[in-house]
This record gives sequence, C-alpha cells and structure tokens, in this order.
Amino acid sequence: MDDKSFESINVVPLVDIMLVLLTIVLTTASFISSGRIPVSLPQVTKADIEKRKDTIIEISGEGQIFLEGKAVSKDALEQQLSATTAQNGVLIRADRSIRFQSFVDVADVLKRLKITKVAVQTESARK
Repeated sequence: MDDKSFESINVVPLVDIMLVLLTIVLTTASFISSGRIPVSLPQVTKADIEKRKDTIIEISGEGQIFLEGKAVSKDALEQQLSATTAQNGVLIRADRSIRFQSFVDVADVLKRLKITKVAVQTESARK
C-alpha cells in the first residue's frame, strides 16, 4: 500500500464552521440585548367597579361617530365634549373593521380637550 504522508491540513471547512458559529452568536446576542425589560405586574383578586357615568363614543364599521347614541360629526363631537368637564371618563367602542384613522381622529379630539380618562371597550377572545 502506498501511504501518503500527512503534510498539511485543510482549514477551509474549519473556517466555514467558525463563521457560522460567529453568525449564530452575534444574532443571538443582539436579540437578547434588545429584549423586553422584565416587569412583575401587580395582581388583584377582584377589581372594584367604580360607579361613574362615562361618556360613550361609538364608531361604526362605516366610520360614523356616535356620541351617546346620536350621530355626530368630528367637529360636533369636539363642541359637545368641550361642554363636559375633563373629569368625566370617556368610553370608546369602535368596530374592529374601521379604518384606524377614524379612531385616531376621535383620540385627537380627546387629546385637544385634555380628557385623560379614556377607556377602549374590548371583548375577551373565545378559546
């Protein structure tokens, strides 16, 4: 048999493996550093429901705005809400199929009037 002498080692596969490992490490490191801040949220056993009268703003699927069940324009909404005090809460009930701009228009009116007690009504997901 003809034995070849071991004179050199092929380092190309070793370099390829090292580059793949370096890529994996850098990708993982950047994902870990941009992760979320761990926060332990407080828990309650039962939420107390406040007895207060919220102003209800509804946005239909077509983008029509209703204030307390009556159709209003965006300008009329601002005029009617400015008559109420900023202490009252506002509940927004928006159809899931509306254009987001309709919701932003209502939120912008509330911001201009400095109404800070705003809630958005949702329903729980069925599992």
